[in-house]
Amino acid sequence: MKMFRTMLAAAALGLAATPVLAALATGEQAPKFTAQGAMAGKPIRVDLATSLKKGPVVLYFFPAAFTSGCNLEAQAFAAAIDDFRAAGATVIGMTGGNTNQLRDFSAKHCAGQFPVASASKELIAQYDVSLGLTDDKAGWSNRTTYVIDTDGTVAFVYSDLKPNEHIARSLAAVRSLARK
Repeated sequence: MKMFRTMLAAAALGLAATPVLAALATGEQAPKFTAQGAMAGKPIRVDLATSLKKGPVVLYFFPAAFTSGCNLEAQAFAAAIDDFRAAGATVIGMTGGNTNQLRDFSAKHCAGQFPVASASKELIAQYDVSLGLTDDKAGWSNRTTYVIDTDGTVAFVYSDLKPNEHIARSLAAVRSLARK
């Protein structure tokens, strides 16, 4: 019995350390959307098709505005925005959580450098980024970053609740698109 518990605990730890897997795979078409959002504290409409006309899009989903990991991730994307722009990419943040706070979040943690938008439950399902909670946080998205090429196909996917690697990995993916 003790050995069974040890094996079960080891398996649970292994699953907890594994990044969340996103359903959209490289090469699939990214679902198009238009969503209400904010940039630099002002309301805007975010349209994926329009953004793709300018170049690749880094579409990152995050659980909720004004949570510690999401604050860090937004600040890191804002700090790296010149690198993304130099590579020809547009960054868009999306969340299903605390959407009533996006105006303030866009000004404070995104530093007015890129838009953040409200992800509907349908959009979260289409991108398969549900955090899977059933309480008052139901409808929140997990932390998944997609790089979408100009033809609308997914070029890169990275899912991990830890925000640390999202910026570097997505920037490397955008830069590899430019070398094609």
